[in-house]
Amino acid sequence: MLGPLLRLLPFWVREPVFILVGSVFGVRIMYLASREQNWAAAGIGTVFLVFTAVRVHTVVRALRARRSQNQPPPAAGTGDTVAQPQPQPGARPATPKKEPNAWGQAFAAVALFGALAAAVWVAPHMTADGDKAAAPASCSDSERGKPPKAYARTPKAATGDELCEALNRPDLAQLVGTPDETATSASGTSGTAALTDGKVAQPEARVEFDTFTVNLSATYNKLSIAQYVKLMKTGDEETRTDTVLGRPTVFSSDPTMKLRISLGSEGSSEPVEEGPLARTLSVAFDRKDGGGYYDITVWSQSGALPDDGALLNIAEEVLPTIPDRTAR
Repeated sequence: MLGPLLRLLPFWVREPVFILVGSVFGVRIMYLASREQNWAAAGIGTVFLVFTAVRVHTVVRALRARRSQNQPPPAAGTGDTVAQPQPQPGARPATPKKEPNAWGQAFAAVALFGALAAAVWVAPHMTADGDKAAAPASCSDSERGKPPKAYARTPKAATGDELCEALNRPDLAQLVGTPDETATSASGTSGTAALTDGKVAQPEARVEFDTFTVNLSATYNKLSIAQYVKLMKTGDEETRTDTVLGRPTVFSSDPTMKLRISLGSEGSSEPVEEGPLARTLSVAFDRKDGGGYYDITVWSQSGALPDDGALLNIAEEVLPTIPDRTAR
């Protein structure tokens, strides 16, 4: 319907509109096709550009015809012979002025319109993408509201917001060993430990990157790291003890859990499966190991894990920034 309406416009209005629309859409489609390696889109963009070139050629021919009509006709002969000017000795013969090539003008116009359209259309998107990539994630997605009653019973317990602020460091990716990555999301929750009837505070924070995730939690119970190690050995788990900041620690590895939920009409879900392996460093709240501990866990979608030194580096830099609140 738009085509017939445009054809009702005068020639000198319609053709520039066709040229502008064709060049803008053609360059935009070609740009998207080159980014996504889409040959079908590239063909459509080429059609737009060829259409624009034909329109420019038509306008050039019309301009030439109008110019030739405006030129005065040569004077009619009166019977008298008009003397032709004789070339001066040594003067170079005059060469006729060469008219510019119409197709060259057409493609030059398309290139000009295309460059302007690309600059206006693409530059803001590239700037926005650059700003988005440079901006790190914030803890604004953390859950707000009043913490559970367990936090009132443990007034020195840290909140999920505080753990998120401590974990979401600018150098966290470098501590893990992937300095080129930037955090994509950061959040914190003020929950309670499982199987405790909501009586044990367990705040948690998570920072996600493109290839890995770092989780930090604090469990305010009376379980010491020494007791925790005995429990893991009873379950035949492989553990490795160490110290960081003068506090006893223990390393452990466990697979994450993966659950897929279908959002279709039936609302079905698949069984829970084992996800990528996660490496955890558990650190006592204090050097006396009087009860309670932090868990620093790292995992990636590929299953690759950083070495234990990376987790120790995270503990050394992150734990001192958490408010000094132990379970006692």
